[in-house]
Amino acid sequence: MSISNEALQKLLREVETQAIAAQQQISLVRTQQASKQRELRMAQLTRSEISSLPAETNVYEGVGKMFVAMPVAEIKGKLEGQIKEVEGEVDGLGKRLHYLEVSQKNSKDQIDRMLRGGVGAS
Repeated sequence: MSISNEALQKLLREVETQAIAAQQQISLVRTQQASKQRELRMAQLTRSEISSLPAETNVYEGVGKMFVAMPVAEIKGKLEGQIKEVEGEVDGLGKRLHYLEVSQKNSKDQIDRMLRGGVGAS
């Protein structure tokens, strides 16, 4: 059973559209991943700086346009929570990136197979 040229072209355009969409999503996820990794590094650096301070040091957290005095232990706890949350988000973005890269590769492989099959059938 042979597929008509019209049907083959329609299928080719559809697969090509999927590949382009996957590429756009890959770019977006990479940007998000880089942003989250920067956020993670900032939180880790802040945690290491605060850990080196004596417990009685005055530490302030920015809240809107003001600063609020907080105990060092409380800020460390918030940073730990933030670090764990961002690590989870980075991991999730890594999995999504892998899925999109595999999806794009499969679309490209499918396009190649269709083109080879279409050329061979002509």
